[in-house]
Amino acid sequence: MAGAVVIGAGPGIGRSVAVRFAREGLPVALVARSAATVRATAGDVERLGAHAVPLTADSADETALRAALDTATDHIGQPDVVVYNAAVIRADAIGGLSARGHLDTWAVNVVGALTAAAHTLPGMAERGGGSFLVTGGMPEPKREYVSLSLGKAGVRTLVALLDQEYGPSGVHVATVTVSGVVAPGTAHDPDDIADHYWRLHAQPRENEVVV
Repeated sequence: MAGAVVIGAGPGIGRSVAVRFAREGLPVALVARSAATVRATAGDVERLGAHAVPLTADSADETALRAALDTATDHIGQPDVVVYNAAVIRADAIGGLSARGHLDTWAVNVVGALTAAAHTLPGMAERGGGSFLVTGGMPEPKREYVSLSLGKAGVRTLVALLDQEYGPSGVHVATVTVSGVVAPGTAHDPDDIADHYWRLHAQPRENEVVV
Protein backbone atom coordinates (compact mmCIF):
# COMPACT_ATOMS: atom_id res chain seq x y z
CA MET A 1 0.00 0.00 0.00
CA ALA A 2 1.35 3.42 -0.95
CA GLY A 3 1.28 6.02 1.75
CA ALA A 4 0.42 9.55 2.77
CA VAL A 5 2.38 12.78 2.65
CA VAL A 6 1.55 15.46 5.22
CA ILE A 7 3.02 18.91 4.53
CA GLY A 8 2.87 21.08 7.61
CA ALA A 9 3.21 18.16 10.00
CA GLY A 10 3.53 20.09 13.23
CA PRO A 11 1.43 19.92 16.40
CA GLY A 12 -2.29 20.29 15.90
CA ILE A 13 -3.95 19.28 12.65
CA GLY A 14 -0.78 18.07 10.92
CA ARG A 15 0.18 15.70 13.70
CA SER A 16 -3.39 14.40 14.11
CA VAL A 17 -3.80 13.78 10.37
CA ALA A 18 -0.49 11.90 10.24
CA VAL A 19 -1.52 9.71 13.17
CA ARG A 20 -4.99 9.12 11.69
CA PHE A 21 -3.60 7.86 8.40
CA ALA A 22 -0.98 5.79 10.20
CA ARG A 23 -3.78 4.07 12.14
CA GLU A 24 -5.15 2.90 8.80
CA GLY A 25 -1.83 1.21 8.08
CA LEU A 26 -0.37 3.80 5.72
CA PRO A 27 3.30 4.77 5.90
CA VAL A 28 3.51 8.54 6.31
CA ALA A 29 6.05 11.01 4.98
CA LEU A 30 6.11 14.17 7.08
CA VAL A 31 7.27 17.59 5.93
CA ALA A 32 7.85 20.57 8.22
CA ARG A 33 10.29 23.47 8.45
CA SER A 34 11.66 22.41 11.83
CA ALA A 35 13.59 19.17 12.25
CA ALA A 36 12.54 18.97 15.90
CA THR A 37 8.88 19.37 14.97
CA VAL A 38 8.92 16.72 12.28
CA ARG A 39 10.85 14.27 14.46
CA ALA A 40 8.25 14.64 17.22
CA THR A 41 5.40 13.85 14.83
CA ALA A 42 7.37 10.96 13.35
CA GLY A 43 7.75 9.54 16.84
CA ASP A 44 3.98 9.60 17.36
CA VAL A 45 3.48 7.78 14.05
CA GLU A 46 6.14 5.17 14.80
CA ARG A 47 4.63 4.42 18.21
CA LEU A 48 1.64 3.08 16.29
CA GLY A 49 3.91 0.67 14.47
CA ALA A 50 3.70 2.62 11.20
CA HIS A 51 6.61 3.73 9.04
CA ALA A 52 7.41 7.46 9.24
CA VAL A 53 9.69 9.46 6.95
CA PRO A 54 10.61 12.81 8.57
CA LEU A 55 11.64 15.50 6.08
CA THR A 56 12.42 19.18 6.46
CA ALA A 57 11.50 21.84 3.91
CA ASP A 58 9.99 25.31 3.82
CA SER A 59 6.84 25.04 1.71
CA ALA A 60 7.61 28.48 0.25
CA ASP A 61 10.92 27.15 -1.11
CA GLU A 62 9.95 25.41 -4.35
CA THR A 63 13.25 23.59 -4.78
CA ALA A 64 13.30 22.30 -1.21
CA LEU A 65 9.65 21.26 -1.26
CA ARG A 66 9.97 19.39 -4.55
CA ALA A 67 13.11 17.64 -3.27
CA ALA A 68 11.28 16.59 -0.10
CA LEU A 69 8.40 15.21 -2.15
CA ASP A 70 10.83 13.25 -4.32
CA THR A 71 12.45 11.80 -1.21
CA ALA A 72 9.02 10.88 0.14
CA THR A 73 8.24 9.01 -3.08
CA ASP A 74 11.58 7.20 -2.86
CA HIS A 75 10.58 5.90 0.58
CA ILE A 76 6.83 5.25 0.34
CA GLY A 77 6.15 5.16 -3.39
CA GLN A 78 3.75 7.36 -5.32
CA PRO A 79 1.51 8.66 -2.51
CA ASP A 80 -2.15 7.74 -2.27
CA VAL A 81 -2.87 11.01 -0.50
CA VAL A 82 -1.14 14.35 -0.04
CA VAL A 83 -2.33 16.70 2.71
CA TYR A 84 -1.28 20.35 2.49
CA ASN A 85 -1.60 21.84 5.96
CA ALA A 86 1.12 24.53 5.90
CA ALA A 87 0.01 28.08 6.62
CA VAL A 88 1.12 31.38 8.08
CA ILE A 89 -1.53 32.40 10.61
CA ARG A 90 -1.27 35.91 11.95
CA ALA A 91 -3.52 38.78 12.89
CA ASP A 92 -3.02 41.71 10.51
CA ALA A 93 -5.29 44.58 9.57
CA ILE A 94 -5.52 46.39 6.25
CA GLY A 95 -2.27 48.31 5.83
CA GLY A 96 -0.69 46.51 8.78
CA LEU A 97 1.52 44.22 6.74
CA SER A 98 4.08 45.21 4.13
CA ALA A 99 3.77 44.12 0.52
CA ARG A 100 6.75 41.81 1.11
CA GLY A 101 5.00 40.34 4.12
CA HIS A 102 1.87 39.63 2.09
CA LEU A 103 3.92 37.99 -0.67
CA ASP A 104 5.80 35.82 1.82
CA THR A 105 2.53 34.75 3.45
CA TRP A 106 0.88 34.02 0.08
CA ALA A 107 3.91 31.91 -0.86
CA VAL A 108 3.18 29.55 2.04
CA ASN A 109 -0.61 29.68 2.16
CA VAL A 110 -1.28 29.27 -1.56
CA VAL A 111 1.79 28.87 -3.76
CA GLY A 112 3.21 26.04 -1.65
CA ALA A 113 -0.02 24.12 -2.16
CA LEU A 114 0.21 24.77 -5.91
CA THR A 115 3.81 23.52 -5.97
CA ALA A 116 2.88 20.34 -4.08
CA ALA A 117 -0.08 19.72 -6.37
CA ALA A 118 1.89 20.31 -9.56
CA HIS A 119 4.53 17.87 -8.33
CA THR A 120 2.26 15.04 -7.22
CA LEU A 121 -1.07 15.19 -9.04
CA PRO A 122 0.17 14.30 -12.53
CA GLY A 123 1.38 10.97 -11.14
CA MET A 124 -1.95 10.38 -9.40
CA ALA A 125 -3.82 11.22 -12.60
CA GLU A 126 -1.67 8.81 -14.59
CA ARG A 127 -2.42 6.10 -12.03
CA GLY A 128 -6.12 6.98 -12.07
CA GLY A 129 -6.62 7.86 -8.42
CA GLY A 130 -5.43 9.52 -5.24
CA SER A 131 -6.37 12.42 -2.99
CA PHE A 132 -5.03 15.93 -2.56
CA LEU A 133 -6.52 17.53 0.54
CA VAL A 134 -5.90 21.08 1.71
CA THR A 135 -6.61 22.69 5.08
CA GLY A 136 -9.03 25.51 4.37
CA GLY A 137 -10.59 28.09 6.64
CA MET A 138 -11.99 31.59 6.87
CA PRO A 139 -15.31 30.83 5.15
CA GLU A 140 -16.05 34.51 5.78
CA PRO A 141 -13.23 37.08 5.43
CA LYS A 142 -12.27 38.91 8.60
CA ARG A 143 -10.67 42.34 8.56
CA GLU A 144 -8.56 41.38 11.57
CA TYR A 145 -6.94 38.57 9.52
CA VAL A 146 -6.36 40.09 6.11
CA SER A 147 -3.50 37.90 4.84
CA LEU A 148 -5.13 34.71 6.12
CA SER A 149 -8.52 35.64 4.62
CA LEU A 150 -6.86 36.26 1.25
CA GLY A 151 -4.87 33.05 1.51
CA LYS A 152 -7.83 30.83 2.34
CA ALA A 153 -9.86 32.39 -0.48
CA GLY A 154 -6.93 31.61 -2.77
CA VAL A 155 -6.84 28.01 -1.56
CA ARG A 156 -10.53 27.53 -2.35
CA THR A 157 -9.96 28.79 -5.89
CA LEU A 158 -6.86 26.63 -6.27
CA VAL A 159 -8.74 23.50 -5.19
CA ALA A 160 -11.49 24.25 -7.72
CA LEU A 161 -8.90 24.64 -10.47
CA LEU A 162 -7.10 21.43 -9.48
CA ASP A 163 -10.38 19.56 -9.50
CA GLN A 164 -11.13 20.85 -13.01
CA GLU A 165 -7.70 19.72 -14.19
CA TYR A 166 -7.25 16.39 -12.42
CA GLY A 167 -10.72 15.35 -11.23
CA PRO A 168 -11.70 13.77 -14.56
CA SER A 169 -8.69 11.43 -14.18
CA GLY A 170 -10.01 10.13 -10.85
CA VAL A 171 -8.04 12.38 -8.48
CA HIS A 172 -9.98 13.54 -5.44
CA VAL A 173 -9.22 17.19 -4.62
CA ALA A 174 -10.92 18.83 -1.63
CA THR A 175 -10.53 21.20 1.29
CA VAL A 176 -11.36 20.75 4.94
CA THR A 177 -12.65 24.10 6.18
CA VAL A 178 -11.59 24.82 9.75
CA SER A 179 -13.48 27.86 11.00
CA GLY A 180 -12.14 28.30 14.51
CA VAL A 181 -9.17 27.97 16.84
CA VAL A 182 -7.87 24.40 16.89
CA ALA A 183 -7.45 22.93 20.37
CA PRO A 184 -8.00 19.52 22.00
CA GLY A 185 -11.35 19.09 23.71
CA THR A 186 -13.05 21.87 21.75
CA ALA A 187 -15.40 21.97 18.77
CA HIS A 188 -12.23 22.13 16.68
CA ASP A 189 -10.36 19.22 18.25
CA PRO A 190 -7.52 18.25 15.87
CA ASP A 191 -8.25 14.53 16.23
CA ASP A 192 -11.88 15.10 15.21
CA ILE A 193 -10.75 17.26 12.30
CA ALA A 194 -8.34 14.51 11.20
CA ASP A 195 -11.31 12.15 10.84
CA HIS A 196 -12.67 14.44 8.10
CA TYR A 197 -9.44 14.05 6.14
CA TRP A 198 -9.64 10.29 6.34
CA ARG A 199 -13.30 10.23 5.30
CA LEU A 200 -12.62 12.50 2.33
CA HIS A 201 -9.77 10.26 1.22
CA ALA A 202 -11.65 7.01 1.77
CA GLN A 203 -15.04 7.91 0.28
CA PRO A 204 -15.79 7.01 -3.36
CA ARG A 205 -15.13 10.02 -5.51
CA GLU A 206 -18.67 9.99 -6.91
CA ASN A 207 -19.86 10.62 -3.32
CA GLU A 208 -17.47 13.50 -2.82
CA VAL A 209 -18.43 15.99 -0.16
CA VAL A 210 -16.15 19.00 0.37
CA VAL A 211 -16.24 20.27 3.95
